[in-house]
Amino acid sequence: MALMITDECINCDVCEPECPNGAIYQGEMIYEINSDLCTECVGHFDKPQCVEVCPIDCIPLDPDVVESTEQLLHKYYQLTSVK
Repeated sequence: MALMITDECINCDVCEPECPNGAIYQGEMIYEINSDLCTECVGHFDKPQCVEVCPIDCIPLDPDVVESTEQLLHKYYQLTSVK
């Protein structure tokens, strides 16, 4: 699954610079995550970095974007050109 940011987001700006894929961006009201770029940090880190730094725990898994670890790793390879 990709991650998502809920409307509890306080726009504290700590998650966006932590994303190694550039998947987090400022949306109209709150930060948002581009699921096409989100790998839950698979390939980069053991845990999603945005979740690690979020002070209010508003970054859960997105139930609308179900992906296995293998799919996330494949996406990581495509985004980084690592083989």
